Amino acid sequence: MTNETLARRYAVAIFSLAKETGSADRVGDDLDAMAKVLLRDDALARDFFYAPVIDRGEKERAIAQAFGGRVDDVALHSVLLLVRKRRERLLGPLVGEYRKLQLAERGAEPVRVTTARPLAPAELASMVERLERLYRKKFEVTHVVDPKLIGGVRILMGDRRVDATVAGRLESLARELFATN
Repeated sequence: MTNETLARRYAVAIFSLAKETGSADRVGDDLDAMAKVLLRDDALARDFFYAPVIDRGEKERAIAQAFGGRVDDVALHSVLLLVRKRRERLLGPLVGEYRKLQLAERGAEPVRVTTARPLAPAELASMVERLERLYRKKFEVTHVVDPKLIGGVRILMGDRRVDATVAGRLESLARELFATN
């Protein structure tokens, strides 16, 4: 929880600065791209970025050389600041918090739609349109396919969960049966 709070503080500051320079979307994309490179599963990149035994100045030079001129200065200096403060582990949560701020700025909220099979674009659009009318909000959709659901749909909107899946109904039925015994 502390990392999320601290990551949010950094994200708010970076987002404010990026908005002032008119580059909020580019900074978000660049932070995301840098995080993908620095935090990928490749042991070399991960061990280099997180390793406390590697000199901070050396890390800064390597990151500046790798990304300098290729990413927005706000994004680059944000990552370098994390290195200077020995807060490299905040990069992943910081990108997530930054994306939330971008959505809020556009008046949208994230929604995750999980189905047992891929939905046609028209089906997904129709479902999202109904949700937007019902909740009077704009949503940015992430569609996930999970064959374990057997059928139906599961929708996650912030802390609200709508489970209309076969698997969810079977779980609910099992709980009811065990509760009565």
